[in-house]
Amino acid sequence: MTATDRSLELVHTAAQAAADKLAHDVIAYDVSDVLSITDAFLLASAPNDRQVKSIVDEIEERLSKELGAKPVRREGDREARWVLLDYVDIVVHVQHSEERVFYALERLWKDCPELELPADAKATRGKGEEHAKLRAEEDDAEFGEQR
Repeated sequence: MTATDRSLELVHTAAQAAADKLAHDVIAYDVSDVLSITDAFLLASAPNDRQVKSIVDEIEERLSKELGAKPVRREGDREARWVLLDYVDIVVHVQHSEERVFYALERLWKDCPELELPADAKATRGKGEEHAKLRAEEDDAEFGEQR
């Protein structure tokens, strides 16, 4: 079984919305062969809680306006560290960069086929890694100054 056309449409629109709000490391997996509850997972991350919320809001608005889709469940909104949007056909995970690294959802779904995303969304790959490296360098410099 593969993701339905509707699922792919939702994934593409959500991925573009995330990219438009400067999400990092946007990736989608077809999980339809291993899960019966959904067809696809979309993962995205951002360097701060405010941006996570902005990305989630944009995804919700775009899917609602363009495709008439509303999530059946939205979790993690209060802390905005990891927000989950469940559209039944797809599940969207928008995570703070630190949670993304810690939980590494990609490892869980690495055996599932990766879905093709719009060019803008693909261009976000590695941006989170660049941010993490810069942050680590800043932390190292700050720690060095404190010695």
